[in-house]
Amino acid sequence: MENIIGMKRTHRCAELTVKDAGKEVVLMGWVQKRRDLGALIFVTLRDRSGIMQVVFNSETDPALHEKASQVRSEYVLAVRGTLALRSPEAVNKNMPTGELEVIAKELRILNKSEVPPFHIEEDSGANEALRLKFRYLDLRRPDLQRNLILRHRVAKIARDYYDENGFLEIETPVLTKSTPEGARDYLVPSRVHPGKFYALPQSPQLFKQLLMVSGYDRYMQITKCFRDEDLRADRQPEFTQIDLEMSFVDREDVMEVNEGFIRRLFKEIHNIDLPTPIPRLTYNEAMTRFGSDKPDTRFGLELVNVSDIVEESGFKVFSDAVKNGGSVRAINAKGAGAKFSRKEIDALGEVVKTYKAKGLAWIVVEENGLKSSFAKFLTEDEINALLKRLEAEKGDLLLFVADKDEVVFDALGHLRLELGEKLNLIDHDRYDVLWVTDFPLLERDEEENRWVAKHHPFTSPMDEDIEYLDTDPARVRAKAYDLIINGYEVGGGSIRIHSRELQNKLFNVIGFTDEQAKERFGFLLEAFNYGTPPHGGLAFGLDRLVMLLAKTDNIRDVIAFPKVQNASDLMTNAPDYVEDKQLEELSIKLVTKSEQ
Repeated sequence: MENIIGMKRTHRCAELTVKDAGKEVVLMGWVQKRRDLGALIFVTLRDRSGIMQVVFNSETDPALHEKASQVRSEYVLAVRGTLALRSPEAVNKNMPTGELEVIAKELRILNKSEVPPFHIEEDSGANEALRLKFRYLDLRRPDLQRNLILRHRVAKIARDYYDENGFLEIETPVLTKSTPEGARDYLVPSRVHPGKFYALPQSPQLFKQLLMVSGYDRYMQITKCFRDEDLRADRQPEFTQIDLEMSFVDREDVMEVNEGFIRRLFKEIHNIDLPTPIPRLTYNEAMTRFGSDKPDTRFGLELVNVSDIVEESGFKVFSDAVKNGGSVRAINAKGAGAKFSRKEIDALGEVVKTYKAKGLAWIVVEENGLKSSFAKFLTEDEINALLKRLEAEKGDLLLFVADKDEVVFDALGHLRLELGEKLNLIDHDRYDVLWVTDFPLLERDEEENRWVAKHHPFTSPMDEDIEYLDTDPARVRAKAYDLIINGYEVGGGSIRIHSRELQNKLFNVIGFTDEQAKERFGFLLEAFNYGTPPHGGLAFGLDRLVMLLAKTDNIRDVIAFPKVQNASDLMTNAPDYVEDKQLEELSIKLVTKSEQ
């Protein structure tokens, strides 16, 4: 094994261009591939910038050629040589440096490598669990390196943009107080305060509000947050936020400055000019049209309310749902009736059952009439009214769910996404960006039999709705806003409550006694006694934002060292057991859960 003393890298592999031909260069990197053609050995050298072909010629330097014959994939090399233009017949148009090659003069083998457990190559088909176990090798792959470089660019654009707009980057604590309202906290035991625990922050929410009380006016931070919740493809137990807060603002001010950031991001990353202003939907419109408060608007298949047509029908599934305060809504999957078999339609029924719907009713509009799971219970007028409302044509598949509104929206909203993929309706090269506003401030938790905050309990109600907090909490709208891209929530925020009286009132509505509110949030309530400005903010999920910009559907593809579905790290085997001595120092005794 050799060293680099006396050799200094002059360029990264793919930074060289035809303008550099004739220069002496020193490159360092990993062997992607070695091809031995006898008198000539070609080594493809790779670093984070890309690849460069290096040529070793036995006729001009037999010793160097012999040394090159010893290298294998993933060996680490330093090469000195002359950058040359390839002959026209040897040009590789599939690689950025395909017109160039380095004629080697010196080779140092800096380190050897065992045979990797999978090929280090673009879009590896290797098992993801294997790749995550050897994540340091997986991260050598060009596609993952591009993703992490993209992540760096997004973070830099954010810092530059918000700095230009008067924001100060201020760090907030990572060891803080547990305020269990929402997702579960990760707890950290205190050695010097036996029996007491810190919590890792789910967000810097309270601290950034306190910074507004402190007069810092505009705050931002790119920060780690932690939530002990069940994982999905777009979730991680630790994640990164671009976190923001502003004083002396209303909702429009916050949305306007953050629209500017998103527009700059898309322009610099993908040269896409987003519309000004970014389109908006109210929460009610998003739910009634798309069955989701984070709608994917790249395709149609919008929900249609047919409750008024079937409320007196002989089909009790429909009529009972309406009489019990629910609704009957439908999707017209254009042309799907001619494409889907009965088995495939039944499979769609299983999809909606996943989201608590009791079943899926359907009509196929055929050339010579209808095929249906329920039409025999309806009158001819009711059927015709349904066909007209749904703009049904021959070959269409009409799909119905009847239940409480929240079940209908959830079931049909997810069914719509399933159909969008199955029918190839989604343009995956398109970005639809929109705001969703006017969320309900509160929602009912049936298990706990109380109202809970839909976002968090520091969100301000709309001024005109405050009077309904005592009499009709479901009617109260929030000064909240979410930014949605292609059906993913990438950012969300609100104008905050800045009055102690109103904050206390909201705590009471969600079931906190004055003592409980003081115990959990007393430091915030006390701060409100000392002149709190109107303020509001937003947080972008950096991981999710980069995932969408990178055009991948797995958030692990844009995080250097991610966790898997059960919140474990396959590479380090975290979480893991610790020594009894450590537990003793922390005054912790483990209790084994009994089998259920």
